[in-house]
Amino acid sequence: WYPEISHHAPNIPIILVGTKLDLREDRDTIERLKQKRMAPISYPQGLQMAKDIGAVKYLECSALTQKGLKNVFDEAIRA
Repeated sequence: WYPEISHHAPNIPIILVGTKLDLREDRDTIERLKQKRMAPISYPQGLQMAKDIGAVKYLECSALTQKGLKNVFDEAIRA
C-alpha cells in the first residue's frame, strides 16, 4: 500500500500505526506466529519501518484495551 499512497498523495504526512498491541504478549498469538517462523513486531522494529518509509510518527495501539488509541487519533489530527 505504501507505494500507492506515496504516488497518489506524495505530500501527505504518514503516521505508521502498529495495531493489536494487546497481542504482543499473548501466548497463543506468539505460539501461532512461532509455528510460521514469525514473531510480533517490536517497538524498535516499528520505529525503523516508520523511518524507512519517511513516516512522521510511529504509534502503537490496541482497540481491545484502548491503550494508545486516543493518541493515534490525536496525532492524526495534528499531522
